[in-house]
Amino acid sequence: MPPASAALREIIEHKTRELAIAKERTTFTELEAAVAQAEPPRNFFAAVTKHPHPAHTAVIAEIKRQSPSAGLIRPEYAGDGFSPEVIARKYAAAGAAAISCLTDEKFFGGHLSYIDRVRTAVPQPVLRKDFLIDPWQLWESRAAGADAVLLIAECLNESDLVDMLILAQQLQLTVLLEVHDADNLLRVRPHVGFPHAGYALLGINNRDLTSMTVDLAHTLRLVDLVEDRSILVSESGIKTPADLKKLREAGVKTVLVGEHLMRQADPGAALADLLTPVQA
Repeated sequence: MPPASAALREIIEHKTRELAIAKERTTFTELEAAVAQAEPPRNFFAAVTKHPHPAHTAVIAEIKRQSPSAGLIRPEYAGDGFSPEVIARKYAAAGAAAISCLTDEKFFGGHLSYIDRVRTAVPQPVLRKDFLIDPWQLWESRAAGADAVLLIAECLNESDLVDMLILAQQLQLTVLLEVHDADNLLRVRPHVGFPHAGYALLGINNRDLTSMTVDLAHTLRLVDLVEDRSILVSESGIKTPADLKKLREAGVKTVLVGEHLMRQADPGAALADLLTPVQA
């Protein structure tokens, strides 16, 4: 299935060119050797699906420097003022279940080296968030220290998606399989948890890829299409404890929050506020 929007098409076209250069720079044999020497992945799936009490929401807190639509999220994130490990430590102290880290350079100002920097700084498992379109990138992610990877349904046809899911499981990487609409959810739903349950989460992104608007109710509209809500992750547009409560009431107990936290002067304090229990 082709990318759903002009913006996504532009990103994938650039990523294809970038990938060709990366393959020339690092051979597959070198990647295999790096993976063989890497530490075992931390269990991302378990970290975000274990809930100690009914009012608990697991937050995957995201480290995000910029975005194509908003540009640099805060002025101090320019240049050397951006430290992913410092932000990760703040998230960890505030109660993050896991960390998501943007590694795309051109559009999101990330870097692959951020994964190891974050993983070294905190005990939480780390998700590599990027536009992964080729199995080579899964090996690259594992070699870089990622515990989990994002796969976007709109970027992958069915055959490629299945191949990527199988390889991710072989590499012991948890997959966050992200969809933006009902059609793609129905298309990928049979493959969630393939080839083995316990390695795949299903993310519903509340951002419309065409208009770039965000609507938290999008998750609530699609939730009935998912039989096992324990693997659901709601992404984008989550800002308040009341939002978490609304999602929990619909059976969604895991969320990914990035831009809202990164816009605050102290992302860790913002996460602590988000996790404050809603008063009756």
